[in-house]
Amino acid sequence: MIPVYQPTASPEFMVLEEIWHIAKNYLLVRQYYSSFTDFKNKLSQYFRTKRFNLDMRNYLLAKIDN
Repeated sequence: MIPVYQPTASPEFMVLEEIWHIAKNYLLVRQYYSSFTDFKNKLSQYFRTKRFNLDMRNYLLAKIDN
């Protein structure tokens, strides 16, 4: 393996940013929460049970090709 250093402040190269984008669409756009506690519980449950199945290598290569 050859390490490739990513530039700082580059969210397009961060898989975690894609996960946040997916979670935001699911948790904030489609839902209503009556309290902050309800939101915290749903957020916690979502990240404990959701499997994103993102392949980091393919994700990074797709971003580089564009």
